[in-house]
Amino acid sequence: MQETLPPTLQGAVTLRDVARAAKVSVSTASRALAGGLTSRATEQRLQRIAAEMGYRPNTLARGLKTRSSRLVGLVVHNLTNASFRVLAEVVQQRLRAAGYQAILCITADDAEQEAATIATLSDQRVDGLIICPTGQNGAQLAALEQAGVPVTCVVRRDEGTRLETVLAADPEGAYAGTQHLLGLGHRRIGLVVGRQETTSGRERLSGYRRALEEAGIGFDASLVHEGRYAPETGLAGCRQLLDRDDRPTALFVANHESALGVLRGLAERDILVPEHLSLLCYEDMPGFAWQRPAISVVDSGAEAMAELAADRLLQRLRGEGGSRAAREYRIGARLIERQSCRRLED
Repeated sequence: MQETLPPTLQGAVTLRDVARAAKVSVSTASRALAGGLTSRATEQRLQRIAAEMGYRPNTLARGLKTRSSRLVGLVVHNLTNASFRVLAEVVQQRLRAAGYQAILCITADDAEQEAATIATLSDQRVDGLIICPTGQNGAQLAALEQAGVPVTCVVRRDEGTRLETVLAADPEGAYAGTQHLLGLGHRRIGLVVGRQETTSGRERLSGYRRALEEAGIGFDASLVHEGRYAPETGLAGCRQLLDRDDRPTALFVANHESALGVLRGLAERDILVPEHLSLLCYEDMPGFAWQRPAISVVDSGAEAMAELAADRLLQRLRGEGGSRAAREYRIGARLIERQSCRRLED
């Protein structure tokens, strides 16, 4: 039987209008639109009617009543990094499928911007938060957890808190990448790496250093350039290392943002890869495979990290993961060999 919908209403369509059109109670309409009816057919019929009428739920009013906004904050540093783009895409898809909306926020790896963002998301009564933390606002994040809002850190750990965290196997990944270059005969391996107060920066440096020491090569701090996660860091590091009289024969760029600056720095000096210098990067992106030569990478598993972060947060939102599950999960990194690294001639 074809339902006759009321003529276009003046102003916003209300839940009561949908219930009247479907000839059900307001409470039944509410449960159907929230996906809470036993009868899937009735649920789908009401959802279709609501869509045809242009009904949009009042999330603020619903949040005040149910104490659930169905909003989740997703906080990353930038969208230059392909790993953050993957994180945003995967998490948004997973949350939408579970009936949540993601609020994507960009902080530029700036602690003040991050603090303001966390405060705004708290004011919006988000149900949960996935964040790549700067490491400077742990007290705010811990306060959210204390208030019953689950927080999942991703890519980096906040050292001052006991928050659930999903990380790449950064020490092992940097170790494997450095071993690969050592296996090709390189002994002067330059490293461009992130800030040492961050989990990823510190752990990638530790993996590089361990591989050198196991090979009997003393650690040379002058071959390491560290800085912010930005192309400018890669450009400055590339120039510094290439200006040396004993410049490196291989360069390991241990974050994606810096890799962009390194590529510019090499082009400035007309350095051919791998003829003049072998190049290995950390964190894969589609463009690396399309470069000529295609760039070898240590892939940190961004998609797997995003899937696991979404899984854990959704489990906790359903009450399945414990309110303060301070667990740490690691996604294995893997070496992808392409054409940018060559064996050093004896």
